[in-house]
Amino acid sequence: MSHNRDALRSVHTLSPSRRRRAATATAALAVLGGLTVGCVPSASASGAHADERHDVVRQRMDRLVRDDEFPAALAAVRGRDGSTRGYTAGVADREDKAKVPADGRVRIGSTTKTFTAVVVLQLVGEGRISLDAPIEKYLPRLVRGEGIDGRHITVRQLLQHTSGLPDYVAAMGGDFFKGRHTYTEPRDLLDLALAQKAKFVPGSKWEYSNTNYLLAGLLIQKVTGRPVAEEITRRVIKPIGLRHTYFPGIGDQDIRGPHPRGYHVAKPGAPMRDITEMDPSWAWAAGQMIATPSDLNHFYSALLGGKLLKPAQLKQMRTTVPASDLWPGARYGLGLISTPLSCGGLVWGHGGDIPGYETRGGATEDGRAASVTVTALPSALPTDQAGQQTAADHVIDFVDTALCE
Repeated sequence: MSHNRDALRSVHTLSPSRRRRAATATAALAVLGGLTVGCVPSASASGAHADERHDVVRQRMDRLVRDDEFPAALAAVRGRDGSTRGYTAGVADREDKAKVPADGRVRIGSTTKTFTAVVVLQLVGEGRISLDAPIEKYLPRLVRGEGIDGRHITVRQLLQHTSGLPDYVAAMGGDFFKGRHTYTEPRDLLDLALAQKAKFVPGSKWEYSNTNYLLAGLLIQKVTGRPVAEEITRRVIKPIGLRHTYFPGIGDQDIRGPHPRGYHVAKPGAPMRDITEMDPSWAWAAGQMIATPSDLNHFYSALLGGKLLKPAQLKQMRTTVPASDLWPGARYGLGLISTPLSCGGLVWGHGGDIPGYETRGGATEDGRAASVTVTALPSALPTDQAGQQTAADHVIDFVDTALCE
């Protein structure tokens, strides 16, 4: 990825990239008053860590708000024994200083991609889609552009970001406040992508592009004859009991249920503003969903535990290629990222950036899981480029600490 592309991505993409090279620092943010750091253990974990002053996970949560200046952070951490602890820090609303709701709902951005990939792979397991068939087979004459030909791009390459397709988000512009209440059709988003040149020959390298999952959503709809939101709900959300996860419907601009406000900047150097209410249709199958940290933990644990995919398809999902542009050691499968842990082993998950919220997390083979969300993108923080990078690092470091301590 070019330096300019990374700078653009840090401001407004759905990418889970940790290596943000932010274009410029944002305007100074007023010091948060009434800083609170909460810890809400489940009943089964209520006796653990009696002296929370020595809880290093809580300290990492505190740092995200106190040092990095995210308005709020919330997380859920699941231990090997299945017990869960919830963490909150900061304020849910910068105006009234309301407390952050424990396990509140947030926009999960590109974490949606794992849900989309699961549905595609379920259809593979049913014999309705072939991973190595060209997308042309299912969406004839749709994927065409300069250096772009759907006859030479496979379904696998879409799910693994090796298609060479340009990212439609890169053509949207950086001010998401202007069109925040505008509904956008998936085909209009695809037009933005296809108006650009191909990035590389399909299969020759890896590069993150939201266009891949836009097409994955269209693929699901063409094969099933049903809306992608309905298929994700029917095939993933309901079977494993994700009670606080949903795909917003057409016209649904708010976040249902308890949630912290999300904040963003119109452009580098502008004041941070509330962007909680917006039409997320532009993110669609690449990043439109809403969930809670504990639901995400349950989702990834169920996925790794074989509750959503047949063994053959789960094996394909976990077959990875290097994706070091995300963060050191990252490898990308089919909508699933593996990351080495400092204590050994891997965490399998994803991440999501969408204006107002950044989410990181995943699960391990032995039953541990952790998910964390902060209520602004690092590129919107009132610091310089180095400070924004440090803040981005701290978000993903929280996951490592939570799983290794």
